[in-house]
Amino acid sequence: MDQLIVGLLEFSRAGKERLDLDVIDMTALAGAVAAEATAVFAGPRPLIDIADLPSVQGDATVIRQVWSNLIGNALKYSAKRPEPRVTISGRIENREAIYQVEDNGAGFDMRYADKLFGVFQRLHRAEDFSGTGVGLAIVHRIIARHGGRVWAQGAPDAGACFHFSLPIGGVS
Repeated sequence: MDQLIVGLLEFSRAGKERLDLDVIDMTALAGAVAAEATAVFAGPRPLIDIADLPSVQGDATVIRQVWSNLIGNALKYSAKRPEPRVTISGRIENREAIYQVEDNGAGFDMRYADKLFGVFQRLHRAEDFSGTGVGLAIVHRIIARHGGRVWAQGAPDAGACFHFSLPIGGVS
């Protein structure tokens, strides 16, 4: 119950706090979050590959939460693999910076992709993977507040790839 309450508070804050905009070095931010996540990861030593990511204007504090949730999920859902792999990349396309976090984990059935970013929506049993079901909802809320979008691709037992975009030139 405590985890659910904390999750709801984080979700609520993600939609209300004022954004403090500045240019974010996304490569450094994703790298710092990946190092923190790897340090507490209980599974086999993961391989995390981070490409050079485009910088973007945004609120680094809440964008850190986006990276933390996406990288944490990638590690969690690939922890049962003998060699967990996470690949983080980004590009500029059509006035957007597009980032992706791809893993070789449990994946998901695309028939249920529309449920991924809802509060308390889970596609895997709690017995198989811990969590409260608010992490991706927080990601969605933060990215939407920045004028961006989020989406995902996956297949059961074949990994997942989560994408988010942020507008070039700042929050719209």
